[in-house]
Amino acid sequence: MSEPLVRAVNVTKSFGHLEVLKGIDLQVRAGQVVTLLGPSGSGKTTFLRCINQLESIDGGRIFVDGVLMGYSQRGDRLHRLKDSEIAQQRRDIGMVFQRFNLFAHRTVLDNVCEAPVVVQRRPRREVEEEAHLLLERVGLATKAGAYPSELSGGQQQRVAIARALAMSPKLMLFDEPTSALDPELVGDVLAVMRDLAESGMTMVVVTHEMAFAREVADEVVFMDDGVVVESGPPGQVLVDPAHARTRDFLRRVTEEDGAGDAGPASGHSGPSTGGPP
Repeated sequence: MSEPLVRAVNVTKSFGHLEVLKGIDLQVRAGQVVTLLGPSGSGKTTFLRCINQLESIDGGRIFVDGVLMGYSQRGDRLHRLKDSEIAQQRRDIGMVFQRFNLFAHRTVLDNVCEAPVVVQRRPRREVEEEAHLLLERVGLATKAGAYPSELSGGQQQRVAIARALAMSPKLMLFDEPTSALDPELVGDVLAVMRDLAESGMTMVVVTHEMAFAREVADEVVFMDDGVVVESGPPGQVLVDPAHARTRDFLRRVTEEDGAGDAGPASGHSGPSTGGPP
């Protein structure tokens, strides 16, 4: 077996006296889609942010493609890397947030081109050619000259995905990418994510979209109170979960959806469920 692309070992994280992650172990292999499910405050968003070091960890290790994230190890001791070194590590990881975080004063094309031109110092003409292809891929080929305020929320989120892809990441992280969208706009964003999964992109997705988790994920991880309660294929975790905490969560999601007979794997477009910011 090859080395996993993402390997988390006994990861802990606290905010003050609040212990948010209590020893997370997780592996994601190249090409896998892993969805993180769990109630609000379970630590999902915090863990996602720890992967690319938007949050520093308090204990444990996180490796991406064999590289220890955020630290260098000398003997038994860890030493925090400089911000510039962490930023260098982060270049290979794309992240899409709940909110779109686009530059309001720049066009769609400029938003997508910004990082490759400024961070990677690539020629603008070359980057623009690739950006147009990415916009076509997310269904926004005609919107290159538009500004974010002229787009719907779903369109803005698809621009955010194209922007992340412009850096040619080896890993994509999604933090509740549809939670801020009106229900009728969710489908277009999920379709882009399905396309990415089919193309072999490695993805870790915090979501409440049960249909996406059931149909697209290779592995579903259920988190609660800062720990991984259980994980496995969607057909196992979503259909026949082993733990009462998982069964209770899925039942409540189904009830919130008003899905009735649809069962625990039905879709959901409810509020954000990430951990502390």
